[in-house]
Amino acid sequence: MTESRHEQVVQRQFGAQANAYLTSAVHAQGEEFAQLRERLSATTGARVLDLGCGAGHVSFNVAPLAGEVVAYDLSQQMLDVVAAAAAERGLGNISTRCGAAEQLPFEGGEFDFVFSRYSAHHWRDVGQALREVRRVLKPGGVVCVIDVAAPGLPLLDTYLQTVEVLRDTSHVRDYSPSEWARLVGEAGLAVTAAKRQRLRLEFTSWVERMRTPDVMRQAIHALQLSMGDEVREYFEIDAEGSFSTDVLVLWAER
Repeated sequence: MTESRHEQVVQRQFGAQANAYLTSAVHAQGEEFAQLRERLSATTGARVLDLGCGAGHVSFNVAPLAGEVVAYDLSQQMLDVVAAAAAERGLGNISTRCGAAEQLPFEGGEFDFVFSRYSAHHWRDVGQALREVRRVLKPGGVVCVIDVAAPGLPLLDTYLQTVEVLRDTSHVRDYSPSEWARLVGEAGLAVTAAKRQRLRLEFTSWVERMRTPDVMRQAIHALQLSMGDEVREYFEIDAEGSFSTDVLVLWAER
């Protein structure tokens, strides 16, 4: 698949669902927001890039502590939702910019922080995106990536990637913590901390948010029922299809 075609899939998947992501409890809530605010509070007037901002929840949380926040996403419809919500909340230091993670339209060393939450698993080339992150960070700048993390075991990994792409065809990959450590290091960034969290996903809202077709929903349920106990137990799959997954909060510095 070429770059342009994958980008078209991402835009198609997320453009029409922009408002659903603004009101999504999964995206609007999370203990990691406090971590972002705490780290940002030690720097006065920081310039922050919210990379793959989606509906803007990171931007809204950190803007009161930042000098400027640039909300950046591939979907212009998402950015329109962010701009409207920022205006409603009186957050005048949030601006929006449209583009891909692999080619950031900024000069080198523009940002003190780059934050990215629940976006990287859609990126066509995570390694290239991380190299771009390093380029736009100031020396000593900080990046925090928050995303669903793949388990290290192949059986669990294969199951997770399968249900993810059945639910959302713009999914590329959930990376394991070891994969993230390698990719970050290869990009010239130094990991300073990494923490795993658990995230509970209610099945109906999970698929409704992406308007997953019925045939795909049925396939996910059939797969859940046919997997062995070790998969069902690890992901805590219940009778309705709701499940839990790992989330990685990774901090690194340039």
